[in-house]
Amino acid sequence: MRSGAKIGIITGVSIAVLAGGGYGAYSLINGSDSDSGGKKARTVVAEPPSAEQATAGAKDFLAAWASGDIAKAASLTDDPAAATTALTAFRDQVKPSALTLTPTGPTTQQVFSSATGTPSPAKPGAGASATPSAGTPSATDSPSPTATPGPTGTLMSFKARAEFEGTNRAWDYQGFLGVVKMSDDTPAVHWAPTVIHPHLSGNETIATQQVFAPPSTVVDRNGKPLQGASLTPALMNTLQDNAQKLLPPDPAKDQDSGKAVVINDPAGKAAPDKLFTIIEPKPGKPFKVTIDNAVQAVAEKAMTDLGGKQGSVVAIEPSTGQVLAFANSPANGQNRAFTGLLAPGSTMKIVTSAALLENGINPDSVVACPEKSSNAVAIPNDFPGAFPNNTLQQDFMVSCNTAFINQGLTSLKPETLSSTAKDVFGIGLEWKTGLPNADGKVPATPGSKDEQAMNYIGQGKVQMNPLAIASITATVQSGAFKQPVLVAGLPQQAAARQISPDVAGKLRAMMNATAVGGTASQVMAGITDNAGAKTGSAEVQGASTTNSWFTAYRGNIAVAAEVQGGGHGVDAAGPAVASILKAAAGR
Repeated sequence: MRSGAKIGIITGVSIAVLAGGGYGAYSLINGSDSDSGGKKARTVVAEPPSAEQATAGAKDFLAAWASGDIAKAASLTDDPAAATTALTAFRDQVKPSALTLTPTGPTTQQVFSSATGTPSPAKPGAGASATPSAGTPSATDSPSPTATPGPTGTLMSFKARAEFEGTNRAWDYQGFLGVVKMSDDTPAVHWAPTVIHPHLSGNETIATQQVFAPPSTVVDRNGKPLQGASLTPALMNTLQDNAQKLLPPDPAKDQDSGKAVVINDPAGKAAPDKLFTIIEPKPGKPFKVTIDNAVQAVAEKAMTDLGGKQGSVVAIEPSTGQVLAFANSPANGQNRAFTGLLAPGSTMKIVTSAALLENGINPDSVVACPEKSSNAVAIPNDFPGAFPNNTLQQDFMVSCNTAFINQGLTSLKPETLSSTAKDVFGIGLEWKTGLPNADGKVPATPGSKDEQAMNYIGQGKVQMNPLAIASITATVQSGAFKQPVLVAGLPQQAAARQISPDVAGKLRAMMNATAVGGTASQVMAGITDNAGAKTGSAEVQGASTTNSWFTAYRGNIAVAAEVQGGGHGVDAAGPAVASILKAAAGR
């Protein structure tokens, strides 16, 4: 039985009906005392059935079900409508070629619990039979108050054998049902999903479906066994599960599939419960991801070299959006490269620059760099002095906060930064990378001019992670947004519009100038050919040291890193990014 079997203490009507004292009955017709013809409705009574009635009720129901007479089987329950639906679904979805159901007599809650691997609950009150119900998330959790009630009345067991076409394998399992007494002195099976199978609850489905053997191994893009401390088994298992759901059907892969009876949760909150393998799948083939082991090794070392500081890095292939590497510090903690959300500091000026360029400001346009910004809560630069004759490109190279704030407030509408981030760079499109990821956030409607000002420089309520920033840089390098993926062939969201060749070219020139002679020049020395970069440092409330951000591209690789409490961009994140660009020379 899977972890989290759906078995628990009986709830609701089972106790009320069967417990001694305060006897009552419930109607089969929506609680009414009579049917449309004025006849008294057939109801379940509190008195338990006799041993003979319980035996006969179970035997007749199982005989009808096994013979395929669903209408008769359903009529022998206390909820014919629900029973008809469930039994029909079992016939049509599980598709047994033959079904043998053999009564095995009365049983106990302890036997039921033992058969399903669930601890026995406390004994019910006097007068109540031990009865299972549909249950709980795990064997140690309390039963859910909304769980579908299991069998009530006298608990009976049976042996089930289902046979299937195309195989001599037979599925044998022990079943359970409860028999109650009706107001016309006849027995009836108390209907619950557990009658079909003890693991089944009311919101789940049971069916035969394709199953695949697990991959023989996980390999990188070059077919070599995947290596990397940050590529934990848990993450790779999640990646394989998600890829199987997201990848389009592969006829060749279907030839390797097997068939099994599986319980599924339509909401996707519970793992599939494979009950029986009808046909074994062929041995699994290697599962190939987009990671490049050589790049991954450098990324892991870059994180190790942080000396215990928390951080993360992502490398992307701009031409495809494929993730070449990601690493975290610590390696076995949160996958902050994908799921972290932090203010990205001045790396956000790439997006702000794109918005300004699209609104008529050119790299050589004069955009003054005063000591403080013009908004009410004035923002300073992290360097002294004013530079009234600076151009936009010079402001980008030295990362002048005040220039980007003032020009943004003058030239851009409040919603422009958010729309540019989403429509051009794909930020906020709910990427399906193969692993859980937190989408970058750029407020569509800033609450004030001060918030708007902070957003332009990657502070305020703007939040990103290295995956998002690396993708932004990759978009600049290639001239088109390619949603990051970890498995080739995964569906990729498309941005609403492509960045214009003119704007992309100007951004590349600005980033190259920053790598050659701006704030990034120290760490980019010797790797400025066909390259560009942007530094960032993000202030954090209550922290004395800023977070370090750095992003750059060179050839067909774009990289972004963040280091918590790492200081300026060139202090910690910059060396991490540069080490990867150097190792990936020639891409």
